[in-house]
Parts: sequence; structure tokens; C-alpha cells
Amino acid sequence: MPAEKRSIDYIFLAITIVLVVVGIFAFFSASLGVLARDEGKFYQILISQIALGLVGGTIALYFCTRIPYRFWRDHSALILMAGLGLTLLVFVPHLGFAHGGARRWVSIFGVSFQPVEFLKISVIIYLATWLSWVKKRNDNPLFGILALFLIIGMVASVLVFQPDTKSLILMSTTGLGMLFLSGTPIRHLLIFGGTITAIFLIVAFNTPYLSSRISTFLHPTNDPTGSSYQLQQSLIAIGSGQLRGRGFGQSIQKFSYLPEPQGDSIFAVIGEEFGFIGTTVVVCLYILFAMRGLWIARRAPDLFSGLLASGLVILLSLQAFMNIASITGLFPLTGVPLVFMSQGGTSLLISLAAVGIILRISKERKI
Repeated sequence: MPAEKRSIDYIFLAITIVLVVVGIFAFFSASLGVLARDEGKFYQILISQIALGLVGGTIALYFCTRIPYRFWRDHSALILMAGLGLTLLVFVPHLGFAHGGARRWVSIFGVSFQPVEFLKISVIIYLATWLSWVKKRNDNPLFGILALFLIIGMVASVLVFQPDTKSLILMSTTGLGMLFLSGTPIRHLLIFGGTITAIFLIVAFNTPYLSSRISTFLHPTNDPTGSSYQLQQSLIAIGSGQLRGRGFGQSIQKFSYLPEPQGDSIFAVIGEEFGFIGTTVVVCLYILFAMRGLWIARRAPDLFSGLLASGLVILLSLQAFMNIASITGLFPLTGVPLVFMSQGGTSLLISLAAVGIILRISKERKI
């Protein structure tokens, strides 16, 4: 049956819609803490989340379902260069600006966004193109590993000065997952993964803010009013939710204690308001999202589309679980947003666009 006559995967779409709807309610409730302190900032982040993230993301999702997946393969090099170019704009005076000690934002005509979100997708598109091309022409797995190493090297040379370690970790791990799915032997992946990990640890222990986060992870009670403050307040919020939570909008921590409750701490607000049951439902939704996405990838029409769908699913799912693990003390704090839920219009827009690409691939899946 021609792809034009097939339907997209409505199960995957439904899971995404549920996650987005839950995210809207969670974001609005968590943002009440901002409203209590700064009404102007509240409306600013609300407009960005709704206009740029939700509305813009929905439009992007729709158009990505209409674009044949081969378009991304044919223009992968240009897309990667565009991603790197956009990310470099953060260093251009009067365009890029810093916030919270990091220079990761660009403002054009009054609209601010994080170009690294586009860079993540562009890296996955190019890597999927390269791996599928190499697989058809050369069985030597070192070509795939070399490509990932070079791409990550280029990306690292841009992100290290922002700094943005979390995005580098996400792209490196996603790339390893794509290498595995492309058939790269485990021993080669272990060597590459071990090398990347060793380099990261050397850099981390020689970079004050990274070593502080690792120390906080290993000794979370050592500095409860300093470096461990966010983790301690997150755990208090989640613990106080108990089984069923305080109820929607009833979080106490978001008003005076949780840093950025509408941002990377939003899962703690969900835990306080909806309890163990609510957080379990959210985790299960992300698991279903990952499983259905990989199901689509497995039935993709060719190697490129399969790797592209897999890479996008791994990226979004890994980011969600990295956030949850950070907030619950299972992983060092990274500041990575919770996909579909945390503040970040750019993140929501790009995430929904990625879902649109996956849905288009599902429309052309094998029967």
C-alpha cells in the first residue's frame, strides 16, 4: 500500500498527546510559584511555552508528518551545518546572551531560543545518514565509530564554551545507541564508550561546576543549603506527596523552596501534588513512548529511517529519564528539562517536530 494511503501511528500520537496534556497542567501549576514572586515573568514564560512551544510545536509536528523522511537524508549535511551555525550565534554580541552562568540563548526580534535543541536533532539526522551509507558500502564498524567521534568532537568544541555538558552527554549516548542498532560490535562500543567516559571524567574533575555536581551526587547531605539544596528540596517535595499527593495546585515547595519549579524541578512538583501514583503514571507514559517509538523504528522502510526514528526516540526518552533520575538523586543534577513538560518553548517545539518525523516514518512503515 502506498505511504500516502496509510495512516500515521495513532497509538504513538495518543501517547504523545497525553504527555503534552499532563505537561501543560504540570507546567501551569508549577508556574504559580513564579506568579507569586514575579507576575511579569510568569506571563513571559507562559506566553513562550504556549505560543512558541505548544502552538509552534503543533504546527511543526503537522508539517513534519507531511515531509517525506528522505528529505532529511538528502539534506543532512546542510542541516548539520545549520545546527552548528545556529549554536555559534550564542557567541555573537547582541544576539547571544547568558543566563545562570551559561551562554546558551539567542534572541532575534525579541524571541529567545536555545539553538542547541535544533543541533541535537541535526546530529541525529546526519549520523543516521552516515551510518546507513556506510553500512551499504563497508562492513568495517570503525567507520561508524569514527564518524560519531568526529561529530561529537565538533559539537564539543562549540558546547564546551557555553558550557552545556548535558547536551553533549545526551548526543554522545544517543549516538552510541544508534551505533549499537546499526550492528556495531559490542567490543567496539565498549572501547569507544569507555574512551568518551574517561575524557568526560578528566574534564569533569578539573571543572569546578561539574566536580561540584558529582560531589553532590556522591554526598547529597554534605551541603544542604548550598550545592545540595535543589536535590534536598526536590526529595522533600516528592516525599511529602506520599501515595496520592496533596492535590493539583497544592504544592508548597514550588512557592518558596524549589529552584526553577517550572523548569528542571517540575517532576518534584508532580510528585508533591500527585504522589507516588502520579509519578509512576508519568514514568510509565515515557516507557510507553519509548517502546512504541522503537516499535515504529523496527518497522521502518529502510535502514536510514529506522536509525533516524530510533535516534529521536532514544534522545527524547533519555532526556526524560535523565531529568527524573537527577531530581530523585539517581544521577548527578544536569539541568536537563523534562520532555514535553518543563519550561522551554524551544525544547517543546523541537520535541514535537521530532515526533512529527517519527510519525511520518510510521506512515511509511513495512506491513
